[in-house]
Amino acid sequence: METLEFVIYPDGRVQEMVTGIVGSSCAEVTAAIEAQLGKVVTHQPTSEFFTQQATVQQTATAQVGHSQW
Repeated sequence: METLEFVIYPDGRVQEMVTGIVGSSCAEVTAAIEAQLGKVVTHQPTSEFFTQQATVQQTATAQVGHSQW
């Protein structure tokens, strides 16, 4: 499940935490929100940011033989 959590501090700072999004696609999800919030001071990627989605590729080969009856 994808979640975005925001903590707004009394001095106006906003802390944003994204969970459930694998890889750098979280930047695409949050770009519009960050643009409306203002200047981004720091980014602290989580372990999910560095996780890569696994791609599985399989190749099947078939051999057809003739019976020597």
